[in-house]
Amino acid sequence: MNIFVAGHNGMVGKAICNELLKSKNDINLIKADKQNLDLLNQHAVKEFFKVNQIDQIYIAAAKVGGIYANDTYPADFLYENIMIQSNLIQAAHDESINKLLFLGSSCIYPKFADQPIKEESLMTGPLERTNEAYAIAKICGIKACESYNRQYGRDYRCLMPTNLYGPHDNFNPKNSHVIPGLIQRFHDAKQKNLSNIKIWGTGNPKREFLHVDDLAVAAVKIMNLETKLFREKIGLSYLNVGCGFDISIKELAEMICYVTGFDGKITFDQSKADGTPQKLLDISKIKSIGWKPKIELEDGIASTYRWYRKNISILRKP
Repeated sequence: MNIFVAGHNGMVGKAICNELLKSKNDINLIKADKQNLDLLNQHAVKEFFKVNQIDQIYIAAAKVGGIYANDTYPADFLYENIMIQSNLIQAAHDESINKLLFLGSSCIYPKFADQPIKEESLMTGPLERTNEAYAIAKICGIKACESYNRQYGRDYRCLMPTNLYGPHDNFNPKNSHVIPGLIQRFHDAKQKNLSNIKIWGTGNPKREFLHVDDLAVAAVKIMNLETKLFREKIGLSYLNVGCGFDISIKELAEMICYVTGFDGKITFDQSKADGTPQKLLDISKIKSIGWKPKIELEDGIASTYRWYRKNISILRKP
């Protein structure tokens, strides 16, 4: 079986590749670096699919970032993500690839959706402004998969993860998500013997976090779930994947402070935006097919910090 993982060099793509190699012996992983395949180039993507006889495709390629990046570069997030996923989905259809899994995000849901958020909450209210462009792009991906399924009888499925973290995450100070961003900041503060760390927002918003290895297990399971069972249990083309509980940013910061060994003070810059007040996913649908997360948050943060320290010299190369 030839399996193409789009975005194999990213955190999610690497985890999916590792899980595929662990769970299957009869596969050929097809990969393509940015230097060899520009996913924004429709012609290049079409030619790549024609040359490679692909049986399954995981779409883990995307332009991603934290609140700062999403709020600062909305046009880039909208355009690049829509182009990447549209090129891949159309090329898959053109080459009669019937099995595709699109990775989205929990930010697709309304800012004030009822908690925990059910899949049916999609498009029932306004989005969070700071990541609206990214969310709209991901909603387009869901609707594209649904449209190809309805018009052409494809079996394109979508997985909507909560906030992810783990090895190979983006630790850039400006463009990272909250866990890698705080790991990087607390580590540096400890090395410099700083007495205080200031964090964006009030610390009150609550967030759910899932280790990327748990996501990878879910992705492979959903891709290979028998079609009849998927339709009976899920009833939609997309489903949530998370850990089932959330934690305040303040509590998260304190946990990362403990894991990294930083003994200074934590303060909060309340002039900065908090984003969505709470974002907890209802994961009852995916649990109904036998999946559940295995990695506890503190254990996952500790292992991620160990990976960060081991790779810090590579991560900080200009």
